[in-house]
Parts: sequence; C-alpha cells; structure tokens
Amino acid sequence: MPVRKIIEIDEDKCDGCGQCVLACAEGALKIVDGKAKVISEAFCDGLGACMGGCPRDALRIVERESPAFDEEAVKDHLKSQGHTGVEKVAQDHSSEAPCGCPSSEPMVVRKITQLGSLGDESDRSHTPSELTNWPVQWKLIQPGSAFYKDADILVAADCVPFAFGGFHKRFLKGKPMVIGCPKLDDQEAYLAKLTALFQEAAPKSVHVVIMEVPCCNSLMRMVTEAMKRAGRTAPVKVTVVGIDGQVV
Repeated sequence: MPVRKIIEIDEDKCDGCGQCVLACAEGALKIVDGKAKVISEAFCDGLGACMGGCPRDALRIVERESPAFDEEAVKDHLKSQGHTGVEKVAQDHSSEAPCGCPSSEPMVVRKITQLGSLGDESDRSHTPSELTNWPVQWKLIQPGSAFYKDADILVAADCVPFAFGGFHKRFLKGKPMVIGCPKLDDQEAYLAKLTALFQEAAPKSVHVVIMEVPCCNSLMRMVTEAMKRAGRTAPVKVTVVGIDGQVV
C-alpha cells in the first residue's frame, strides 16, 4: 500500500457532534456508537476539509500506509447514499443527515415566487426570500458544496439581517452565504472553516457584511487571513451596518 496523507480521529476528544461528517464531501466519515469513524480509507482524499468543522480538535492529518484514494468508489458510494455530487437539492426531507439532523444536509433553496393563498393583507405584503443555499451557519456548511464554487460569496455577521431591513435585496440576492458571530463563535474553528471554503470554492469575490460594534471587526480579519491561507486572491469587500439599521 502507498504511504499517503489520511485523516486520523482521536476518539478520546471526539464527542460525536457530526460536524466533520457534514464537512466531508466524499462521505468518508460516519458517526458510529457516538464517535466519528472513517468508514473506508479509500474514500478519504487526505485534504482535511473535515478538520475545520471539529469543535474538539479531534481530527488531524497523518502520513502512513493506506489504500489509495478511489474517486470512482467515492462516486458510487455517494450515489448509493442518494447524492449526485457534493451538492444535494432538497426533495425528500424524510431522510436523515449523517449526524441525525435532516436540516443540516446541503441543499439548493428553490425560489417560490407565488405567495401563499390565504389572501389576507400580511400575505400580499410578503417579501420573497433571496436565500439560495442551506445550511448557512458556518458550523454546518460544507466547503465542497457546489453552490459556493466560483461564486460571489456573502459572509455576514449574525446580527446584520436583524438590523438591516433590506438585507435580502441589498446583500443576499444572487449570492450563497455563510453567517456567524465572531464574538460568540470559536474563532480558530471559524478561520479553519473559511480557509477550507475558499480553498474548495475558489470564489470570484467575497462580500463581508458586519455590524459597527468593535467585536465584528474580527470577522473581516478572519476572512482576509483565510483568503491568504487558502492561497486565493479574490477581491474582498466590506460593508458596515450601524445598530440603527443604516449603512455606515
């Protein structure tokens, strides 16, 4: 067997949260008896996209003898699991995601242009959503999801959609997004996930929308650092929103 890079899991650290399972586009990982396991080393490409999603730092890349990465076997495996690729369009919500949460599966959100049929005033004044991808929370996104590839990606702080009433039309329209809080979230894990995202996606551009509060500035720094670590040179734009809902 060849000596190559392969993922290794520290079971003592692993708490079975399933974030690595969601981050592995090849389907090489699975939660078994409350711990993440490599179901087949031939499915693991050794690139480590799964590492950024681990809040316990339980994964690492090692070099050792291992079966060669088998891309065709991965395709067959994903097909057997109901995937046509790294992107999955939501059609059947009855199947559970590997972590046991069906709402965490990557999916394209199909636009619904026709409003509801209740006919009341609130129904007629409804503003359609511009959301095109799911999930959006940084802990749950999969960097290899097809909707991020070669796209104009929006990275927003959690509070922005609440402070800025026109968020969907002004910022979200036509962009896949990632959302998180640089104050409350694990910044190192966030940085690792963003780095993996930019490596995988090779985005055309990144638009960062943050609040005017000081803690939000770190989100811009993380995006810049992640772009540098990923070796990408896509333009990064930043917009700051005030607590009063105005663009600063």
